[in-house]
Amino acid sequence: MEMKKEYAVENLTIVWQPRLCIHSGICVHTLPCVYRVGEKPWIQPEHATVEELMQQIDRCPSGALSYRLSGKS
Repeated sequence: MEMKKEYAVENLTIVWQPRLCIHSGICVHTLPCVYRVGEKPWIQPEHATVEELMQQIDRCPSGALSYRLSGKS
């Protein structure tokens, strides 16, 4: 079974698939206040805007990070 973890804030749910992660570091370097290696939970989306999160996730080269928007038709 593929492992996925989800982190929600406002109308955005971040989906992290650790097996796909290539550790490029783009997430940590772009939003260090959100992606906190060594902390639990390591993704703390409440520290950025939904727009900032979406822009950063769109740059993930492996696809390990993705997102879903809710409440939008």
